[in-house]
Formats: sequence, C-alpha cells, structure tokens
Amino acid sequence: MTRARKALIDLSSTSYYHLIARCVRRAFLCGDDKYTGKNFDHRRTWLVERVKLLSRVFAIEIAAYAIMSNHYHLVVKVNRQEALSWSRNQIGQAQILCINYVA
Repeated sequence: MTRARKALIDLSSTSYYHLIARCVRRAFLCGDDKYTGKNFDHRRTWLVERVKLLSRVFAIEIAAYAIMSNHYHLVVKVNRQEALSWSRNQIGQAQILCINYVA
C-alpha cells in the first residue's frame, strides 16, 4: 500500500534518507548486458550529473551513492534551512532548470 510522503519524511526525526531506484524487466542501467551484448556504461556519467543537478534544485546534499547494473542507491540529506531561505523567484528558476534539462 502506498503512503503519503508526509508520512514517510519526518525532518524532525532525521534529515538523512536512503533512496533506491531499480530497473524493471531485466533492463540494464549500466555495465555490460549479457542478454543483448550492449554496454551501457555511458549512463553512469549521465546519472551522476543528473543527481548533481537535482540535488541543487531540491536542496538536498548527496552523502553517498552507489550505481549498480540494474539499480542505484542514494543517501541524501535534506537541507531544510536552504529550502526555507529560497525566494519564490529562486524556486521558479529551480523548477525551470529541472524541467528544461535535456540530457
């Protein structure tokens, strides 16, 4: 059953969170895919750059990360003070940067 983010994220308890994202249907994120014979190592650099961008847009700090062949892990720290200090203009600029980003 899904739960609302409000119930999952409690910054008064901790500002650090472990996030996991996984590929489905034997899809490969990076490395050598033994089923297709293709190499997807180029995606590792793209993913690292994308995470760096999103960390600035969403006021989070990347404490650690690991990228495997079909999933990745992020340990992030939510920077609440930074997010609260942003003006409406800064928030709008961050959203535009995120939306217009093309890899």
